[in-house]
Amino acid sequence: MHNKFVIEALDQGLAEALINKIDLKTKPQGSLGQLESLACQIGQIQQTLEPEIRQPKMIVFAADHGIALEGVSAFPQEVTAQMVQNFVNGGAAVNVFCRQHGLDFEIVDVGVGQLLSEQGVQLCKVANGTKSFLNADAMSKAQCLQAIDVGAERVAQAAREGSNLLAFGEMGIANTASAAAIMAGCLGLDVSDCVGRGTGLDDQGLQHKTAVLQQAMQYHQGEYSAQQWLAKVGGFEIAAMVGAMLEAAHRRIVILVDGFICSAAALVASQINPLVTQYMIFCHQGAEHAHQRLLEALEAKPLLDLALRLGEGSGAVLAYPLVESALVFLKEMASFDSAGVSRERD
Repeated sequence: MHNKFVIEALDQGLAEALINKIDLKTKPQGSLGQLESLACQIGQIQQTLEPEIRQPKMIVFAADHGIALEGVSAFPQEVTAQMVQNFVNGGAAVNVFCRQHGLDFEIVDVGVGQLLSEQGVQLCKVANGTKSFLNADAMSKAQCLQAIDVGAERVAQAAREGSNLLAFGEMGIANTASAAAIMAGCLGLDVSDCVGRGTGLDDQGLQHKTAVLQQAMQYHQGEYSAQQWLAKVGGFEIAAMVGAMLEAAHRRIVILVDGFICSAAALVASQINPLVTQYMIFCHQGAEHAHQRLLEALEAKPLLDLALRLGEGSGAVLAYPLVESALVFLKEMASFDSAGVSRERD
């Protein structure tokens, strides 16, 4: 168990002051809906009535998965390394959206089998991919802790550079299989309720993926902690995101959670320290039917529902302007008194 991530609960007294400030704006109470709760949450995280975003950054963690060799993905394993190169070149969806919305971008190799080039990549490789968890643990306990530390250190570095809002993304062929197994293990569900088409499996492919995962969960059956499940069936990039989320909450950094795989990391982080979710903004509900169930388990209210199933952190960046809007109304909207607007009658 990782004990170094001390996380403070958000201050409810400050929440009341923030709600009071929001309610004095020139609008009917509650009429900005989820934007109001966002403004309140970020104010609590930053411990101020005037929250602001500094140096927003997207960190994408990449790693390969041994389970990919069991044919559970529509894409071959070498796509992980090819996509890392695409990130470096600025050509992926997440790059395009980061440029559009002004987020810095970083790609971290936590366990890619064979990089095409090391240039432009943060090299933090734990191993050349996990083992297939069909009949072995994906990683050792030590490797799991090492990957968690990679994520924590990248967040610590971003904090040193002034970031107070971080989004996390992932790249790893077959990582939806890993996320499904983590979800099944941590929530005690049948894995068939947690598995989806990933990057686009057909019916036959989905059937095969489900059968492989059922066999794997049969092998790993037992009562385990979230961190043990992470080592048994997880990926290095998922473990890195767990560490990143815990470190971000420890440092009072706003966390933007992307899709199904990032939400699986959020689930593990929340079972290690339940307070971590107070620092999370769940950006969207993805096309994977299991993602909706996972968000319900996390008691999360996602901002968007766009049928996304790309990963990379793309959905988190798409939700970012809503976060900006939540803070801009809090800062710039007039109050009833300053605008000379009459309030509603009692």
